[in-house]
Amino acid sequence: MRRRPTGKGNGVTGQGAGPAWPTAWPPPASPILTWQLRDIAELPRLRDELRRHTSATARGNDQESADLRDQLVLAFDEMASNALRHGGGEVRAVLRLTEDSYLIEVSDQAATAPPAPAVDRDPSEGGLGLYLIAELASMHGWYVRAGHKHVWALLPRA
Repeated sequence: MRRRPTGKGNGVTGQGAGPAWPTAWPPPASPILTWQLRDIAELPRLRDELRRHTSATARGNDQESADLRDQLVLAFDEMASNALRHGGGEVRAVLRLTEDSYLIEVSDQAATAPPAPAVDRDPSEGGLGLYLIAELASMHGWYVRAGHKHVWALLPRA
């Protein structure tokens, strides 16, 4: 597994995500939630489901847990909406659990299109989601398996 610093402290400058996300396999983790995604309109319901499930596995004090849960939900929403908007085909999201982190993995059928953070774009035009995820995650990456692109991010539980 290739590990890469995320550029924490750099702000949303693109230095954390680089010109492209690294090709890397995620760490081993146990699945706890799985979704087949068909439409952006499903995301509010899935965010609520994610919040409910993760409140049971959160660690730390109440405020810290709530903040980390908000970051997890934000990263999930960005990854899922990117796959639905830009990926195409069958889109699937999985939340997995490691000893101390959540692993979000979203797959789509755009296997030849790696995650591409926006470069030199006015922030008001959007396109900063991958940078944001890279800043929140302790590790992130992508890989291709069986004709599907898998984009993943590891976020702390405490």
